[in-house]
Amino acid sequence: MYPESEILFPPRCIPLLGELRWKALVRRVARLPEDHPDTLALSLTVIRLAGCLTCDMDSYRASLGCAACSQRAVAGFRGTDEQLIHRFEEARAEVEAYLNQGTPLPSGRRSAKGSAKPSGRQVASKPAPKAAKRAS
Repeated sequence: MYPESEILFPPRCIPLLGELRWKALVRRVARLPEDHPDTLALSLTVIRLAGCLTCDMDSYRASLGCAACSQRAVAGFRGTDEQLIHRFEEARAEVEAYLNQGTPLPSGRRSAKGSAKPSGRQVASKPAPKAAKRAS
């Protein structure tokens, strides 16, 4: 139906961004595995630039496909490459915070639901206090 559309920006499209902007960063990250923090951070940066969280299968963006949509989003960013790299570095800090036991996100950034806690990863915590077993 639509050309290679996914729910969120896929890491397989990262090499396509290297001809647009931030070339050195994209080339470096494109060689990394998909689960590397820098790959996750670059994907998160593009997800935010392209607005992947508001895309649905009936939208124009979905009809373009992730590759074309992400290229348009990065090429259309009105800031400098340094600002793009700064956004990447912020995303990398968030990914690192998430991977390091789910610590709160830096700079007060919150998820869409307003919670600073990551939802997918289990974090070791103190056991809950034991309730009294007998009511005498």
